[in-house]
Amino acid sequence: MTATGTGTGPGHAIAAATAPGIRLTAPAPGWAIDADVVVVGSGVAGLTAALRCAAAGRRTVVVTKARLDDGSTRWAQGGIAAALGDGDSPEQHLADTLVAGAGLCDEEAVRTLVTEGPDAVHRLIGAGARFDTAHGSDEIALTREGGHHRRRIAHAGGDATGAEISRALVEAVRAAGLRTIENALVLDLLTDAQGRTSGVTLHVMGEGQHDGVGAVHAPAVVLATGGMGQVFSATTNPAVSTGDGVALALRAGAEVSDLEFVQFHPTVLYLGRDAEGQQPLISEAVRGEGAYLVDTDGTRFMVGQHELAELAPRDIVAKAITRRAQEQGAEHMYLDARHFGAEMWEHRFPTILAACRAHGIDPVTEPIPVAPAAHYASGGVRTDLHGRTTVPGLYACGEVACTGVHGANRLASNSLLEGLVFAERIADDIAAGPVRRPGEPLLPDVPPVPLLPPEARFEIQRIMTAGAGVLRSRASLAEAYQALVRLTSKTAADSADGKAAEPGVEAWEATNLLLVARVLVAGARGREETRGCHWREDHPDRDDATWRRHSVVTFRPPHTVDFRATDSADFPATQPDSLPTPQPETEPNP
Repeated sequence: MTATGTGTGPGHAIAAATAPGIRLTAPAPGWAIDADVVVVGSGVAGLTAALRCAAAGRRTVVVTKARLDDGSTRWAQGGIAAALGDGDSPEQHLADTLVAGAGLCDEEAVRTLVTEGPDAVHRLIGAGARFDTAHGSDEIALTREGGHHRRRIAHAGGDATGAEISRALVEAVRAAGLRTIENALVLDLLTDAQGRTSGVTLHVMGEGQHDGVGAVHAPAVVLATGGMGQVFSATTNPAVSTGDGVALALRAGAEVSDLEFVQFHPTVLYLGRDAEGQQPLISEAVRGEGAYLVDTDGTRFMVGQHELAELAPRDIVAKAITRRAQEQGAEHMYLDARHFGAEMWEHRFPTILAACRAHGIDPVTEPIPVAPAAHYASGGVRTDLHGRTTVPGLYACGEVACTGVHGANRLASNSLLEGLVFAERIADDIAAGPVRRPGEPLLPDVPPVPLLPPEARFEIQRIMTAGAGVLRSRASLAEAYQALVRLTSKTAADSADGKAAEPGVEAWEATNLLLVARVLVAGARGREETRGCHWREDHPDRDDATWRRHSVVTFRPPHTVDFRATDSADFPATQPDSLPTPQPETEPNP
């Protein structure tokens, strides 16, 4: 099994020896290029890392699943949080982040975020990003969102912050002449005889300089692949958010932490019970500017439930919406901002206004129907403060990573900042090391993962929405677990009978989603408490004595998912403890 070199550098044969990990069923790479760094993803994290690595003289290749500006960053409406305003400070930002994280934030990681954040935002402005300014001033206009006690959210274009950041970074990447490979799904990590990263395999879709399965050989790989919201039926995430980075890292032997903490955004435009896929987000900034949550009777139900009312942390608001909907036998609640008036809607929230009107709702004259939907993964590939994972040479930043910053629940608008700050730290770590050639990539010594048929994606989403959504219980999670095991076993049996799905983007995505779903459900089953955005109806209380700790997951080929818990809330921790942890699974695992 070899890959011929058809790029700018010499090709590398994939040696017929063995390496740790397991890979997807895929054709052998038919082309290869060389680089010093390959960055996978083109959001704020990926492009920041790529620009900084290139500026340090490293040959950098950016690989992205769609177009450069099609990632999750462009959908971010609210803004980027940093202590930029008068009277604010990193210490206050730290305090709000720790409260939102419900006891699981690593304080050192949060302190790194909030102290380095303001300068990182100013560097982003220097790269060309244009934030909204206060009327008649050059000062950045700041607003509030849930969980923040200060106005510290910088926004652009009213409610188009992510689109502006994406525009600025994409232009900077093109101006710098970075090599990019668009419309490319990364498949698996390549490693050498020492277990070090030596690049990635990928499949390029459609026309371009390369097509089909190939490889980028590099001693450093930066995962910035975004989230996994497509594991649920309704999500704010784009269609490309299928957990590919987490699945790749698991197959490569990296540790993944806290995947059970999926944040459901409380205010997503409700399009009906049968709506699937990406749903329009109604930014938390709308509540930050004074919108009210009301029930079917028009009553503000958040008043008295939390000192910040509608601006309580997202997990609290999502639970309150779900609880009140159940009490009233309704499928959604309402967000009322009619008092804004037409002018404010048109200037402050033009994107949201257009989305609502496109679906037949006019926020100027009527309340907006809203319900929670999967939004952000607080867990992910486990890293240290320099973005290094447990696989040498493999880095992760942005939503795919778990840095310890978010704990059990991300504070609003900390995500763009985390991607920015830790991408810079990754690039600095890479630049501080020697320039070296990647080792010779080796093949794993176990058979490749059999593939699910593309239509299994929808079955996975239905299973996860019913059993592991906003409300979870022992019974619902057990049902989801068994359904995923049956799907896993059927795939293995079909493969043994020669009936496995053919390699292709949709089959690879479905297979990635199944692995991510099984890890998420197993973590949620094991964490027998309610904390942050993990809500167990059968364990409604937070249990600091037993569960103020992080879950850690590794995938051990051929079929074992191994769980343990850290010995404290510090992150990253190094040793397991003797307290109750989920038991390893041994069923076949695509």
